[in-house]
Amino acid sequence: MSGSLFDLGAPDTRSRKSADDAPLAERMRPGSLDQIVGLESIIGPGSMLRTAIEKDQLPSIILWGPPGSGKTTLGFVIAKQTRARFIPYSAATSGIKEAREIMEGSKKLREKTGQRTILFVDEIHRFNRAQQDAFLPYVERGDITLIGATTENPSFEVNSALLSRCRVVVLPKLETESVEAILRRALGTEPIASSGIDVPAETIRFLATLSAGDARQGLGMLESIAGTAKKGEIVTVERAGEIIQRRSLRHDRSGDSHYQLISAIHKSIRNSDVDATVYWLARMLEGGEDPMYVARRLVRAASEDIGLADPLALQLAVAAKDAVHFIGMPEGGVVLTQLAIYLAQAPKSNSAYTAWEKARQQIRSGDDPPVPLHIRTAPTALMKELGYGKGYEYAHDHEDRITSMTCLPESLEGTEFYEPVLEGAEEEIARRLARIRKLKEEKKPQR
Repeated sequence: MSGSLFDLGAPDTRSRKSADDAPLAERMRPGSLDQIVGLESIIGPGSMLRTAIEKDQLPSIILWGPPGSGKTTLGFVIAKQTRARFIPYSAATSGIKEAREIMEGSKKLREKTGQRTILFVDEIHRFNRAQQDAFLPYVERGDITLIGATTENPSFEVNSALLSRCRVVVLPKLETESVEAILRRALGTEPIASSGIDVPAETIRFLATLSAGDARQGLGMLESIAGTAKKGEIVTVERAGEIIQRRSLRHDRSGDSHYQLISAIHKSIRNSDVDATVYWLARMLEGGEDPMYVARRLVRAASEDIGLADPLALQLAVAAKDAVHFIGMPEGGVVLTQLAIYLAQAPKSNSAYTAWEKARQQIRSGDDPPVPLHIRTAPTALMKELGYGKGYEYAHDHEDRITSMTCLPESLEGTEFYEPVLEGAEEEIARRLARIRKLKEEKKPQR
């Protein structure tokens, strides 16, 4: 069976406020665990969550999943099946003060009557970490069972103390076939049925694909088409596109998708995958990302992953950053694409990055040795008397402009932080460096 949050039978609307003018997605929301499909690994027979719900012994949980994956649906199904008092609450519309009042009331109710309370907090990530501390004592004492719903990665957005007291349940994105099944079913419901429109299979497929696994978005688009198309009209893919106009991409410039998309761009460049680089870049920019942020990250990639294998990459990256700042968007997208393609196909070297990390590690774990006397500057007579600059060898006065003098502290003499990679232009650097190191060794006085 193709997975979806809605089965193909009649929706269960018992004990749900479901006005005729409620959004289509709300009126079609499943009303029992048996009506929810596509989440078999989470609420299938014998699963931890289903067993806990059926026994009415649900622990505090965090539901993490993309929009339209069924977090709120699951919360309201739990509300129907539990004997506990169920209180829905949205962090997007109410503050932590109201939540404290609810939890304090739940505590008193439990002490007086033994009645349990399940508090469903939608978009829990909107509370900052300090505000989330307010839930801790009530969860620990059992005054409430917390169900937090979030589209953001709990590792980043949920207080670690609270996270340790909850089980994280990950809800997957719906398959395109699942959304198709939901939309086909919706054709027989109001207001679509009375609109008299004809929505062919290819248009349903188009809408399902455009929804990107978000059933709510797919139903919303279908409802918009029903309200716009003429009675009896055959809604082609082209006509549906005209009505919808532009897909709203799922991208939060400060949330999990922000970090995952920039990671995808950077790793695609590192892996020399030009097509993937262009795709993820377009995804990020079309989602409304700040182009200057993307430009900064591409400058980083030019140095961290291409580096000395193609020194021109860093120059082009800085030039692209300036060009984007100068011409703005959407034209700046072409500039960033040009740069991204260049970086992806360029020879790769992380030798500069590795040298930097080795040096940092040495500094953080070493004994902070002083600058050797012979390479210290001596602007005063006292400094000269103390030996500053004594024994310094001026490279330009020597053959090959190379001396045997070492510039590292004595305790680090012979340490090699930089190891060239034999790629692109760095092959020549490697040959020159090998010659330099050999000449230095030959010029050292024999002991």
